[in-house]
Parts: sequence; structure tokens; C-alpha cells
Amino acid sequence: MSNAAVQLSILLFMVSYGVSQLLVGSLLDSFGRFRLGSAALLAFSLSSFVIAFTNNIYLIYAMRVLQGIAVSFIMVGKRAYFMDIYQGDKLKHYTSLFSIVWATAPIVAPFLGGYFQELWGWQSNFIFLGVFSLVILVLEQLYSGESLRVKHPFGMRSIAGVYSMMIRTGDFTYGLIILALSYSMLVVFGMTSPFLIEHVFHFSPVVSGYSALLSGVALMAGGIISKALISRPLDRKILVAVSLQILFSLLMIGVTRVWANIYTLMVFIALIHLLGGFIFNIVFAYALGRFTKNAGVASGITGGGNYIVTSFFSYTITGFFRISGPSLLGVADLLLAVLLLGAFLLFRRARLAGEATKYRPLAS
Repeated sequence: MSNAAVQLSILLFMVSYGVSQLLVGSLLDSFGRFRLGSAALLAFSLSSFVIAFTNNIYLIYAMRVLQGIAVSFIMVGKRAYFMDIYQGDKLKHYTSLFSIVWATAPIVAPFLGGYFQELWGWQSNFIFLGVFSLVILVLEQLYSGESLRVKHPFGMRSIAGVYSMMIRTGDFTYGLIILALSYSMLVVFGMTSPFLIEHVFHFSPVVSGYSALLSGVALMAGGIISKALISRPLDRKILVAVSLQILFSLLMIGVTRVWANIYTLMVFIALIHLLGGFIFNIVFAYALGRFTKNAGVASGITGGGNYIVTSFFSYTITGFFRISGPSLLGVADLLLAVLLLGAFLLFRRARLAGEATKYRPLAS
């Protein structure tokens, strides 16, 4: 398979996965989590085996689209499952684990996949995915079940009303923007780091890989720290983290103008991404718990909306700045952090306004 074909297959998977998350939530709220999730696991497993054993590139493309849709059902459904079962601090505990696991995947997958490909060829990755998803499917049948207590009617008018209500809820929408801005810092680094490390600092692609690994570890560490501080006031945690991001971005701009090397770059990137993971974990848990009665739609909009808005911010930033050095990367991170601060202030105002309305005494 050529490099262009591989990139197109990844693009098809990512687009189908991102867009599908916006749509599958209403199906999960109307028809339940268990059967649709089981069907998605089976579809993912079978499509993985088809990819591994076919030489037809167009069939591979079709299977990658199917996999993106299947994964969206699995991811959105499982997030909704925990929202069905748990409430309060217990729900925050489990939803915060999602972003930690989610941050771990980009760290583990390239290394595991690289070893598989080196030892048994690229097809072995899909054979592993096919077997692994079948095992999960069996465990689902043995130990899981339907968690949705009240099914919502499936109709275009009612579905549109739910989506409209969520998007018009200020703290939820601003929360999605915060998530996108936080993750955009990681994406912008991923898009520009190969050029900076290999062409500006003249290191090998292996060093680029380890730099991406450090970035992912920092993101995961931020999620773990936020989980440890889950009982602390939400607004204060986010404000401190965003302020530190702005400070480190300014320091990165100044320091890398004098000492521009991979070590100064990665120290600041690790700090900024750790804080990004910290913020992402907090707001992700908040957004998922915002609409527990429509958990499927809330989960889908949170995941899919973050994916789409992140793509917009990251591609806009990299296209505008044309990052050719570490100080410009610092400028890009500074802009994202300032925008994040603005989004947080709007989020805070909307959240406080919502609480004031909720607890306002009824007129006699």
C-alpha cells in the first residue's frame, strides 16, 4: 500500500469517526446502548479482518469508513453508559478516566503497532484489532447489558429540539470551545514538530517520535493530576491552569529566541501540554455530566464537536502562522491560551447565570 493510500485511509477513518459522533447519540438515546454497541463491535471486528486479508484498496477505504462509524457508536455509547449508571462525584471520577485513557492511546498505539508491523507486517495490526474487538464483544455479552432506563422517541422534531437546546446552553457550548482550544495545542505541535525537529534542529524522525511521546505523556499526566484534584473548585483550577499556560507561552517565546534548541522547546511543550491535559480532563467531565437525561446526544456532541472545532482551530493556526521556529510555535500557543482564557470567562459567566436561575426562588 502506498503512502498516499495509507494517508487517505486514515483521513477517511478520521472524518467518518468525527462526523458520526454528532449523529449517533440520538440513535443511542432512542434504541439503547447495548444492541447498537454490540453490532458496532462486530462490524469493527469483521471490517478489521477484511482489511487484513484483501488487496482491493477501494474495499479497504470502505471498511475504514465503516470502522469510523462503528468506533463512534462504541465511544459515544460507552460514555453514555457511565452517565446512565453513575451520578455526582462518582460520574466525575469515571468521566475523568476517559480522557486519561484517551490520552494514553496515542502513546501506546504507535509503539505497539510499530512492533507488530516490524515483526509480522502491517496486516497484523488489523488482525490484532479484529481479535481484540471480538474478545470485548464476548465480555460485553457476558457482563454488560442495557443501561438506558427511559428511551426517547425517535423523531426529527424531537431530536432537533434536543440538539438545539444543548447548543444554546452557554456553559456547555463554551465548554466545547475550551476542549477544542486545549487539544489544539497538542495538534498544532503534532503538525509542526516534524519540521522543527528534523529540519530546524536536524534530528532524525526517531527523535520526532520520542518528542510526540513526551507530549502525549505530559497530556496524560495533566489528566491524572486533575483527577487527583477532582474535589477542588472548578473555576479556580481552570483559571490557574490557563494563567500558567499564558506565562509558559510567553517564556517560551522569549527563551527560544535566545536558546533555540530541542531541549528548551520540549521543556515548554511538556509544561503547556500538561496544563492542557489538566484543563481538558476537567471540562470534558463537566460537559459529559451536563445532560444526563440525553446522555447519548451529549456524549456525541462532546466528542464530535470537540473533534470538528479542534480541526478548525489547529488548521487555521498552522495556516496563519506558518510555523518555522520554536518562538513562532510559542506565539501560536499563546494565542490559543488567550482564546482559551476568553472562552473560560464566558463559560464561567454562563455557568454562574445558570446556577442563579436554577436556585432563584419562585415568585409568590
